[in-house]
Amino acid sequence: MQRTLLLIAVVAAFIGVTVATLGVDISQPTSQGSFQCMRNAGYSFVVVRAYLSLGRPDSAAPGSVAAAWAAGMAHVDVYMFPCPTCGSSAASQMAQLVQFLNSNRVRYGMIWLDIEGPGYWRDQNFNINFIAQLIAAAKNYGVHLGIYTSESQWSPITGNWAAPAGEGIPLWYAHYDGSPSFGDFRPFAGWNKPAIKQFRGTTSMCSAGVDENWYP
Repeated sequence: MQRTLLLIAVVAAFIGVTVATLGVDISQPTSQGSFQCMRNAGYSFVVVRAYLSLGRPDSAAPGSVAAAWAAGMAHVDVYMFPCPTCGSSAASQMAQLVQFLNSNRVRYGMIWLDIEGPGYWRDQNFNINFIAQLIAAAKNYGVHLGIYTSESQWSPITGNWAAPAGEGIPLWYAHYDGSPSFGDFRPFAGWNKPAIKQFRGTTSMCSAGVDENWYP
């Protein structure tokens, strides 16, 4: 019996390792060679910054996305750092991003909204309306959307607004504990289960600056 239980434990551990998926996100231009190096090291997905906090698309995104696909990455998404203080509406910012991606024929899976930096945002009512408009605009374009945030960021920005979770928008959260697992996650704002964890921030890999991510 003990041998049987040990075998089950070993097999379960092996399965857990084999199905887990590692990836990176980037905010700087990154070459195909760097992505190939990451792919060889076991990383298979990339999230590329495509919209700057200054309120405009990131001109480096199309090249980095193309390089990631060319290197054999299995999944490539993009993320948007919206600008709630730029004066332009949330809808116009989302339109600007989607049109930029389409005009450059960027192939991507999802757009992730990067919601962090409470000092960068405004009052909670404004912030909730702004994020709601981003979500509505993305839906109008048929975009698959996710949200990157953590409880320490989401709570002061939105007061733990739970509507996005209620709509089924997936969560990508950050906790730099170096552990590729969800064992540390605590539910907040209606999210009971995350989609991705950013477990290590700002590190160097294959001659590129990256954050490291994981999902099971």
